[in-house]
Amino acid sequence: MANIHTKTLQDLEFPTVLQQVASRCNTELGKEAAMEIEPLSTKEEILRELGKTSEYLGSFISENRIPNHGFDSISNDLKLLKIENTTLELSGFRRIAGLCNTVATHQKFFKKFKEYYPLLHESASTLETNTEIPLLINAVIDRFGEIKDNASDTLLSVRRQMNHVRGKISQSFGSALATYQSSDYLDDIRESVVENRRVLAVKAMYRKKIKGAVMGTSKTGSIVYIEPEAALKYSRELNNLEFEEKEEIQRILNQLTYQIRPFRGLLSDYQDYLSQIDVTAAKAKHAQDINAIMPNSNEENRLYLRDAYHPLLFLSNKRKNEKTFPQTIELHPENRIIVISGPNAGGKSITLKTIGLLQVMAQSGLLIPVHERSEICFFDKILTDIGDNQSIENHLSTYSYRLKNMNQFLKRCNDRTLFLIDEFGTGSDPELGGALAEAFLEVFYERGSYGVITTHYANLKALANELPHISNANMLFDGKTLEPTFQLILGQAGSSFTFEVAQKNGIPYSLINKAKKKIERGKVRFDATIAKLQKERSKMAQTGSRLQEEESKAREEAARLEKLNAKIKSKLENYQELYDHDQRMIQLGNKVNTAADKYFQDKKKRPLVSELLRIVETENSKRKKKTAKQAKADRSKKVQVAQEVQKEVKVIREKKKVEKKKAIIKEKNKPRPVFKLGDRVRMHDGKAVGSIDKLEKGKATVNYGMFTTNVSVGQLELVERKK
Repeated sequence: MANIHTKTLQDLEFPTVLQQVASRCNTELGKEAAMEIEPLSTKEEILRELGKTSEYLGSFISENRIPNHGFDSISNDLKLLKIENTTLELSGFRRIAGLCNTVATHQKFFKKFKEYYPLLHESASTLETNTEIPLLINAVIDRFGEIKDNASDTLLSVRRQMNHVRGKISQSFGSALATYQSSDYLDDIRESVVENRRVLAVKAMYRKKIKGAVMGTSKTGSIVYIEPEAALKYSRELNNLEFEEKEEIQRILNQLTYQIRPFRGLLSDYQDYLSQIDVTAAKAKHAQDINAIMPNSNEENRLYLRDAYHPLLFLSNKRKNEKTFPQTIELHPENRIIVISGPNAGGKSITLKTIGLLQVMAQSGLLIPVHERSEICFFDKILTDIGDNQSIENHLSTYSYRLKNMNQFLKRCNDRTLFLIDEFGTGSDPELGGALAEAFLEVFYERGSYGVITTHYANLKALANELPHISNANMLFDGKTLEPTFQLILGQAGSSFTFEVAQKNGIPYSLINKAKKKIERGKVRFDATIAKLQKERSKMAQTGSRLQEEESKAREEAARLEKLNAKIKSKLENYQELYDHDQRMIQLGNKVNTAADKYFQDKKKRPLVSELLRIVETENSKRKKKTAKQAKADRSKKVQVAQEVQKEVKVIREKKKVEKKKAIIKEKNKPRPVFKLGDRVRMHDGKAVGSIDKLEKGKATVNYGMFTTNVSVGQLELVERKK
C-alpha cells in the first residue's frame, strides 16, 4: 500500500518520533528495530500493529501485567552456531537459556490471557514451543553459570580427585606451618598466596632452613615466599588434574554446542520475537506519554482527526509546563482539499505537519494523540512540500526546487494520495506564482486527490470557494490583540492581517495608509471584510462555547437529580418491603404468643400443636415456591436493607444523642432560678408537677399531692412562681 518517500518522512520529522520510541526500548536490538520502523504496505498489517500496541498499552492499567521481556543479545552466538566445529562459551549458553525461558513465559502468559491480548497471543503462538534447549543447558550448567560436577562421569571423578588432593595439600601445608612456626622461621604474617598457591612467609635469613620451591619475595626482600616440599608434590598432581578438568569441560561444551546447533533458526526467531515485543512495549510507553489511542478506521476515505495534537510539540510543551493547542480537521469525498490561510505565526504549518505526522505514524503502526471518536483512512502515497528547500549543492533556488517537486506531484498523485504543501506557490512573482499554483491545485482536484495547503494567495482562496469539494479554513486570530488562538476554523478564508500586524509592531500609520493607496482598493476591502468576518466568527465561537458549557452543566445536573430520584425511590420500596415484613412478623408473633398463653393456662399439648400447625400452614399458603438461589438472593437483599436501615437509625440516634448532650449543656449553662416555698416545679426528666414545701442546704421537699420527695434543687426546673 504505502509508497512514502524518505524526504516526506524527514519533512514531517518522523525520524525524531522514532528516536523517542527507541529511547523507551530496553534492549539494543529493540532500539535498532525501532529506528527501522516505516509505513506498512497493507491495511491488515497496519491494523495488526496498531492493535498489538493498543493491547500492550491496555496492560499498563490491567492487573494481568505482561511479563518482562528483557534479554541479552545472542547475535554473536548465532554466528558461531552457523560455523561448523565451533564451541560456544559458558556465557553464551546462559544467554540462550535465558532467551528460551523468557519466550516460554510469554507463551504461557498469553495463552492464559488470550481473551485480553488476542493479537499478542497470536504473535507468540506462531513460535514453536521448545523445552529441550533449556533442559540440555540446565543439565550441564548451574544457575551461577558454572559447569555442574555431574555434567559427565569423568568430570565428577576428576573433581573428586581434585578435592582429595586439595585436602592433602592443606594437611601437609598445615603440618609444615606448625613446625616452622615453632622454630621461629616465619614472619608475623606466617603465610600468603602466590599464583593461587599457599606459601610460607619465611624470614629471609632462614630461607636455607626450609625445603621447598621459592615462589617470590616481598618488595623489601625481608620475606621469602616458599611452598613447602610436602605440599609441592601434591600441587603438581593438582595441576595435572586441573588440566584434565579443563579438557573435559571443553569436551562437554563441544557436545552441548553440537546439540544446540540444529535449533539455530528457532533461536533466531525467538530473538526477533522478543525484539519486536520490546518495540511494541516502547510504542505503548510512547503512546502513554502523549495520550495516544488507536482510532477507528474506515473504508469511506474519511479522515477525521478530532482534538489532534502534534506529538513532538506536545512532549516539548509538557516538559516546559506549557499548553499545547489541539486541532480538529476532516477530509472526506465531499471535502477532499482544505486551503488554510491567515497571518504568519498563527499555527498553519504546525496544523499541516500534525495531519501529515499523525497519518504517517498511524500507517507505521504507532498510536496517535487524538480524541477517541476520531477516524482514519489509509493512503497509498503521502506527498509533502514543507519548509525552505533551497539547495546550494544543486544550484537550485527555493522556487526551482518547488517546481521540480510539483512536477513529481503531478506524475504521482491520484485518488489514493494525500498531499501537504506549505506556503503553496511562493518563491516567484506573486501574481504569476499564484496563477501557476492555481493551475496545479486544479489538476490535484481533478485527479481526486486529498490534501491540505497553506497560502496567502487570494486567488487560491477564491478557487476554494468556487469548487464544490474544496473548502477554505483559517487559523483564528484575536482581532483586538492580534494574538493567535491556534484554532482551525473550517469554511472561511483567513485575512493575513498585514496592515493590522504592521500597525501593532509600531509602523507609522501614515506609511501604512500610503501602502494601502498603492494597491487595488478592491483587494483591501476584500481583506478587510475577511478580517471583520473573522472577528465576528471569533465572538460567535466564544458565545457558542459558553452556551455549550452551560448546557453540559445543566445536563449533568439533570442526570444527577434523576439518579438521586431513582436511588430514593428504590430505597423507599425496599423500606416498605422491610416494614411489611416486620408487621407480618409481629402479627405472627402475636398469634404464637396467644397460643403459648393458652397452653400456659390449660397445659394441653395437642391443641397447642394443632394451633401452631394451623399458623404455619396459613403462612406457607402465602409463600411462593422459590429456588435455593432465589431464596438466598431474597435473604441477602433483606439483610442488606436491614443493615442500611440500622445504619440510618444509628446515625439518627447519634444525632439525637448529640442534640440531647447539647440541650443538657445548654440547661447547665442557664442561670439557675432561685426557688421559694410554694413554687410549682418539676424534675428535668419528669412530667409530674409539685410544689416546694421545704428548702434546706440545696435540697428541696417537693409535694406531689399523693406523696413527697427530697431532691437536689439542681434537678428541678421552675414551672410557676407562687402567687
